Amino acid sequence: MAKFEGIFEIQGTLQGMSFYKSKDGMMVRKKGGISKQRIKNDPAFQRTRENGTEFGHNAKMSQLVRKSVAHLLSLAKDHRVSSRMSQYMSKVKNLDTVSPRGARKVWIGLASEEGKQLLKGFDFNINSPFNSVFKSQYELDTGTGAVHIPDFNPATHLNLPQGATHASFSVAVASLDFELGNYNTTYSPKENFALSSSTLDITLTPSDLPEGTGTLFFYFLIEFFQELNGVQYPLKNNSHNVLYLMDVV
Repeated sequence: MAKFEGIFEIQGTLQGMSFYKSKDGMMVRKKGGISKQRIKNDPAFQRTRENGTEFGHNAKMSQLVRKSVAHLLSLAKDHRVSSRMSQYMSKVKNLDTVSPRGARKVWIGLASEEGKQLLKGFDFNINSPFNSVFKSQYELDTGTGAVHIPDFNPATHLNLPQGATHASFSVAVASLDFELGNYNTTYSPKENFALSSSTLDITLTPSDLPEGTGTLFFYFLIEFFQELNGVQYPLKNNSHNVLYLMDVV
């Protein structure tokens, strides 16, 4: 696959080459290849079939995570978050040392501490990474989902995007059962404040820990706004917002 750069925009097939539009611009690839029937039945493609099965599994598990925080994702994400999350799920799946190749599972890899650590710290908007935006300390209580941010100064503890006048913090906890495909998510109220030099003591507490027997995912959301005539508007279509996976328990 290659990127096409030319004075004309071509879409479709031309002289054995397929041209199509993607989020990264015009792309081109050679038409044709091995038939699906051969890949499905030829013993020579056993590894290809195994890889394809696990690829689909990774994508499904990634989708479950994204569905569990769909509301937050609508406020903070980049256009590659689906593929990036699937890549991380593949790393977690690789920690499954008991299942045969082609049948390894994310939930088995996630049962290990190493699997949880792989997902911890994931940024859903790679254009606004949490550790580049948030410059303070916070305390997460995994028993309640509450986050405490003492002595917080918005003017010095946030990397402020141009034009922002206000910000909001909130947290969420999702319980995900990857094997059953179930999830339940709870949220805290949003704490909105002006981006001034005032020192704040902020505590964000979800309504409750979500019910379920799955793995707990703890999220931190940062939103930026610009106030005009007493109304706060999302800054630049939420492009500077942050969604961060604090911990996996």
